[in-house]
Amino acid sequence: MTDAKDFFTPYFAEYQRLAFDSKVFPIIEDFADLALDVRNKGKKLMFAGNGASASIAEHGAVDFTKQGKVRGITFHDPNLMTCFANDFGYDHWVAKAIEHHADDGDVAVLISVSGQSPSVVNAARYAKDRGMRVVAFTGRKPDNPLAQSADLNFFVASDAYNIVENIHSIWLTTTVDYVIGKAIYETRAYQI
Repeated sequence: MTDAKDFFTPYFAEYQRLAFDSKVFPIIEDFADLALDVRNKGKKLMFAGNGASASIAEHGAVDFTKQGKVRGITFHDPNLMTCFANDFGYDHWVAKAIEHHADDGDVAVLISVSGQSPSVVNAARYAKDRGMRVVAFTGRKPDNPLAQSADLNFFVASDAYNIVENIHSIWLTTTVDYVIGKAIYETRAYQI
């Protein structure tokens, strides 16, 4: 096994280098402004991804809804996923979910480490063709197809899936906290 110091020091240095670069600050501000516009117009953020990106999407939808008061939804219900994947093909299930659930003025928030997942890329293309704004969280290569379809792209310049996924989560929840205006707040309506 690798020596702990030889592994951890450069590993965590990657987080420091990638996640906390001031170049992401204006993108977070723009996403927060977009989320507030969505909230003020009574619209919604629609989140989707595959695998761990689906989990990040779920987290984002819940936090935007509960904490930021910006309605967020996802499409990761097994019944919906398997029905739409079966009827429209896996590569098109997210686009079809957006087609069935979107209202004018909604925003698609799509997450893919590679930025090449067909189900997510096709969703971005559908959303853009419909006139929707697209926020993407991507990694690996900056010119990936999802990034090219996005109005805002949170890009992590790394091939390390866990690092990219964790940074996506950091940036997404940072945006929620920025919408709220603070990082420490009560999350329960009651005290235990």
